[in-house]
Amino acid sequence: MNVIGVMSGTSMDGIDVAMLATDGDTNIVRGPSSMSAYPASLSTQLIALVADQPRASAGDLTMITDAVTDAHCMVVEAFLAEQRISPQRIDLVGFHGQTVFHAPERRITRQLFNGPRAAARLGINVVSQFRTADVLSGGQGAPLAPLYHRALVEASLLPLPLVVLNLGGVANVTFLGREEALAFDTGPASALLDDFVRIRRGEAYDRDGALAERGHVDTALLERFLAHDYFKKSPPKSLDRNAFHEWMAWVAPLDDADGAATLTAFTIESIAAAARHFSSLPTRWLVGGGGRHNAYLMQRLRNRLGVPVDPVEAVGWNGDTLEAECFGWLAVRSLKGLPLSLPSTTGVPYPMTGGEMSRVSLEGRE
Repeated sequence: MNVIGVMSGTSMDGIDVAMLATDGDTNIVRGPSSMSAYPASLSTQLIALVADQPRASAGDLTMITDAVTDAHCMVVEAFLAEQRISPQRIDLVGFHGQTVFHAPERRITRQLFNGPRAAARLGINVVSQFRTADVLSGGQGAPLAPLYHRALVEASLLPLPLVVLNLGGVANVTFLGREEALAFDTGPASALLDDFVRIRRGEAYDRDGALAERGHVDTALLERFLAHDYFKKSPPKSLDRNAFHEWMAWVAPLDDADGAATLTAFTIESIAAAARHFSSLPTRWLVGGGGRHNAYLMQRLRNRLGVPVDPVEAVGWNGDTLEAECFGWLAVRSLKGLPLSLPSTTGVPYPMTGGEMSRVSLEGRE
């Protein structure tokens, strides 16, 4: 099937689109992909919404949901026009939607997206709300990429055991052993650091880790971070983007460079701590997500983990659109009624399918 996957991350800075032909298993042929910026005004609204947890968790979000849906559809329309691809060639579009609240312990997760609105606008069948069934069944609802990672590893004939690490707003790992897959969120990746740099310097992120590299780690504060109960829990486990946001006050006394250095060290140490849950030591880590562009962070990870730590491009994958590809692939599995998550990846009681299909009538596909 020809499918498109669309992913917007927790940083609210962009929307990724990727096209692929797939059977929802190891038959995966990548097509073109693109990244587009969020409309600035909408990004600002979303950042404010995520900071307002009562509204994000239970408020009426109809208007902003429609705005998010329209922004995503505009990106798909522009992508199809740029690639000169007719919508009639696309069987499905898998939209992750914009996460604004995630509390699986309360069986709540909110990804803003209006599937019927998107299907009617695009004239293409749409799958969305991938996490809902998992969370309602007692799972973490995240991460959902592990089955796709396993399919890619099998298709690429990569040696095991290895880890696929995603450095988005939150860091998550997929550990792939010879017979098992384990996945969970390790802690913050870019969320705290990006927020800190935005507040202190008015910049979107610490480019190449240059600010952190100039600073010194506050080891006492780092130990305080790592003492959080989350790091004592066994996986599966997952985090909301703002799970540690209140800790920004702890970093406030530090200067810019030391604050960035300490938050970067927090990301590194929480990732390293994840290895205690693996059944064997991985021989390689493959890294996707925006954090892989942070040269300082990547080198520190190599030093800390003591094995090769490479961007996923080293094995021919696209780290910018890997998660977008995943949701196109998951859309096919949803259509076929195949599992999107496992007990070892999200903690559901049994392999769980999911996703909500929004179909367009034949008359709508002119």
